Amino acid sequence: MDEHKENIHAEDVNVKMSNTREEEKAKPCSRICPAGESAPQGSPPQSNSDFSHPVYKEIALANGHINRMSKEELRIKLAELHLDTRGVKDVMKKRLKSHYKKQKLMQSAAEGGPTDTYYHYICVVDFEATCEEDNPSDFHHEIIEFPMVLINTHTLEIVDSFQEYVKPELNPQLSDFCVKLTGITQKMVDEADPFPDVLQRVVAWLQERELGTKYKYAILTDGAWDMSKFLNIQCRISRIRYPQFAKKWINIRKSYGNFYKVPRTQTKLSTMLEKLGLKYEGRPHSGLDDSRNIARIALRMLQDGCQLRVNERIHAGQLLSVPSSAPVEGAPPPHNPRSRD
Repeated sequence: MDEHKENIHAEDVNVKMSNTREEEKAKPCSRICPAGESAPQGSPPQSNSDFSHPVYKEIALANGHINRMSKEELRIKLAELHLDTRGVKDVMKKRLKSHYKKQKLMQSAAEGGPTDTYYHYICVVDFEATCEEDNPSDFHHEIIEFPMVLINTHTLEIVDSFQEYVKPELNPQLSDFCVKLTGITQKMVDEADPFPDVLQRVVAWLQERELGTKYKYAILTDGAWDMSKFLNIQCRISRIRYPQFAKKWINIRKSYGNFYKVPRTQTKLSTMLEKLGLKYEGRPHSGLDDSRNIARIALRMLQDGCQLRVNERIHAGQLLSVPSSAPVEGAPPPHNPRSRD
């Protein structure tokens, strides 16, 4: 639903966009920077002595050599190391650098040196919502599919998923356009539960996996719309408070653009997959299939050395950027939100 989300983004009167330049300044996908590069602002605070460790000089030398390699040389080296050889030249560079960095940091950690850490799990969410071909300015989009895909950042695997359809309240009859776009039929939503009931099961699913208690986790979305628009509006319609665990998230479009140094116009789901040498798997605009493909992009970025960090949040109905200098925090333990009544 990513292209359609872009079309309706500007129509949301319930969410105020921040006019600050924080978004342009933030570099939410941070890297461990070797000697010769500035320390990443998105990383946890570290002392200067951390980056004076000899391991960073070794990483810097390896990076310099990789920067001078041709595309064919990169492909040959990746093949020798049994690494993925797909993607454009810059993507292959990132992949090779990440391989050497991980090797050096693992060796350094064994010797008591610095390590590279991030969330234990990342939970990908990509809602599907009611829509019309030409949405009127006052149209309220209601969530009709709630999918979640769970990534283990250490094993670099998709380890679990959740999916339920949701019965809309204001516009219970789906438009023909919506059915065709999402593949969600009228029968599916008629037999589904209302949003508050589905959200309770989402919270239970997260709690069963000990996210926010035993394990550090973050929510990840493809753009700002899912949390700042769809979930925000849905909570108002359902007369419940916005859930605390979803108030901050990783916008993978920002992370991808910053990490691979590409303009925001090249961060659509289909384009990101193509640039990484991947093909879409499943049915486009299925919430669960979209979430799985977004998760595949996130996994490839992690493999290529990206440290995905929270870069957006919602406060008092306003969408804000999270500065790269902000402390790295996991989402809080999930709890059922209270009623607005």
